[in-house]
Amino acid sequence: MSTEISTLGEFGLIDRLTREFPLVNPSSVLGVGDDAAIIAPEGDKEILVTTDLLLEGIHFDVRYVPLMHLGYKAAVVNFSDIYAMNGTPRQITVSIGVSSRFTVENIDAVYAGIRLACESYGVDLVGGDTSASVTGLVISVTCLGEVEKGKAVRRSGARETDLICVSGDLGAAYMGLQLLERENYVAAQSHDPGFQPNFEGKEYILQRQLRPEARKDIVERLRAAGVTPTSMMDVSDGLSSELLHICKASGVGCRVYEDRVPIDYQTALMAEELNMNLVTAAMNGGEDYELLFTVPLADKEKVEHIDGVRMIGYVTAPSLGAALVSRDGSELPIRAQGWNAFTEKRQDTSDAAPVGDEPKSDK
Repeated sequence: MSTEISTLGEFGLIDRLTREFPLVNPSSVLGVGDDAAIIAPEGDKEILVTTDLLLEGIHFDVRYVPLMHLGYKAAVVNFSDIYAMNGTPRQITVSIGVSSRFTVENIDAVYAGIRLACESYGVDLVGGDTSASVTGLVISVTCLGEVEKGKAVRRSGARETDLICVSGDLGAAYMGLQLLERENYVAAQSHDPGFQPNFEGKEYILQRQLRPEARKDIVERLRAAGVTPTSMMDVSDGLSSELLHICKASGVGCRVYEDRVPIDYQTALMAEELNMNLVTAAMNGGEDYELLFTVPLADKEKVEHIDGVRMIGYVTAPSLGAALVSRDGSELPIRAQGWNAFTEKRQDTSDAAPVGDEPKSDK
């Protein structure tokens, strides 16, 4: 069934999209339905605010990105920013621009993903806006979070001799994107309406691209171990870019060891299959949403016992610059080569066909 958005009108659409979002946080006094939400932070808390904008054709392609996954990802990437500040996400607002290609059911799918993310992380939807769009689908999410006063972790706190750590593994999301791009290209060239993409054995990298998770668990493990990072940020634009951000903000240099950068087996296989440099993918791919952070050398033993955390290098004097130490011991300057929405774009989809069924896999 396909229902035109015009049959509901703006307010009817808002009511439909937001009616299944109950408030779960005590700080959410008033949510959707008035001129503004009311937020009342508990105790001696500071408020964290972050916003991400997702544009069709720039940040995602609806030809191979399921809309429910898109909604989930749009919310989670904002949660990740809050966790990267050592905070807890509490509320989000969602604004969406929709072209005439999209039906009510399509937007239902986006909000189903947002609702699942909110339920998974205990976050309230408290507001937003809807509008017509002439450039495809546009999603803007703003997230509000809380952190104990004075406990926020910034990018600017790294000091010489600090250890550089990262959670999880890197490069998987980028390899997942390459897989989706390849299968989309093959489908377009085949002209076969019954074409089925081949994702067998690559489920992990596909999930890392389509449905990333914010590393709430790592923040909780650090707190439980009594470790407070001196600096921290999430890996959204690639490890190289984020390392340089921390070095610049903190006024330091760094050394990262190539053989310590964590990479999953499926990521390595996909890089080999596509004849791509694995380390380049891990350093510059982006969209991993892992946590990159520094800790004092005195916390080395504590960090070694935290599951899912890998020490990959150390902080140096600024005069030494930022470098990757290769397996043979040579040093290569780290350069930012991650995602840049102002210089890179995916294929224009403004004239794409109407959105239909979700992509299918032959798994």
